[in-house]
Amino acid sequence: MNGVVRTLTTTCDHLRALGHDVMVVSPDQFASVPCPTYPEIRLALTRPGAVASRLRQFAPNAIHIATEGPLGLAARRYCMKAGVRFTTAYHTQFPDYLAQRTHLPAGWFWRYIRWFHGPAQRILVATESIREELRAQGLTQLHHWSRGVDLACFTPQAPPAPEFADLPRPIQLYVGRVAVEKNIEAFLAGTHPGSKVVVGDGPSLERLTARYPQAIFLGRRSGGALAGCYAGADVFVFPSRTDTFGLVMIEALACGTPVAAYPVAGPRDILTGEVGAMSEKLEDAIAAALTRDPGACAQFGAGFSWAAATSQFLAGLAAMEVQAVAA
Repeated sequence: MNGVVRTLTTTCDHLRALGHDVMVVSPDQFASVPCPTYPEIRLALTRPGAVASRLRQFAPNAIHIATEGPLGLAARRYCMKAGVRFTTAYHTQFPDYLAQRTHLPAGWFWRYIRWFHGPAQRILVATESIREELRAQGLTQLHHWSRGVDLACFTPQAPPAPEFADLPRPIQLYVGRVAVEKNIEAFLAGTHPGSKVVVGDGPSLERLTARYPQAIFLGRRSGGALAGCYAGADVFVFPSRTDTFGLVMIEALACGTPVAAYPVAGPRDILTGEVGAMSEKLEDAIAAALTRDPGACAQFGAGFSWAAATSQFLAGLAAMEVQAVAA
């Protein structure tokens, strides 16, 4: 489960706990095909009008379109045709991801992003860096929606992963999709001594496992097992240059593990000098992050609350005028 899915799932859980009736229209409810170049992502195939029919039957007070894929397109089409207000969210740097995978200019894909999000009443965005980027694209109806951590799970007291017991220190950890856009090779090819551990799966897993046999690939972990990986590591390495937030960073911090990253959107918005380090040379960021106080990291990570994030999400919806059925 990637960061976007975890964000949406957790937000829905909190909304329901607050007494809201939530209907989710998701790809697992339809036939689907693998996404070209990324088969782990499924693209829903729906008959014409299927999404619109569900929305009319549910009669929501708010419609939020989470992603720009086929289901998001169908919901957008319904809202535009019916004159219904809606909100969207910008979770993923699709122009950069697609540019890396297709070798086409990112500007070509920004045209679609502008078209898709332009009619939204609000676009929910996690960081100021991404808001600045969207403003530069002419998308100005922006609303802050941060992220949270399950503090009952992600804690410094989480039992370390047993695989860490005999590894040379410092243990440098990456958690996330194993895919080209995550820039994992910048981490794996680094020269900082110690052990490199990768948690997650994805389309690049087989290739990277073969190319970097000295690294430890643990596959997908979740819940307490994932928390133990964070808590047992000495530094969390976030090599991505294209994420809009980086949920894994605040989970690592909540477990008392400092973060090393590039000085780009996401890390630049989240990290402070007390809990992490950023540098264009990742080895330097790792060396500096290893000097940070784990207690300060845990305290900082504990400040990211899903309750607060859900309140921000609701405020984005409530900010709309109630005329037609709204986002």
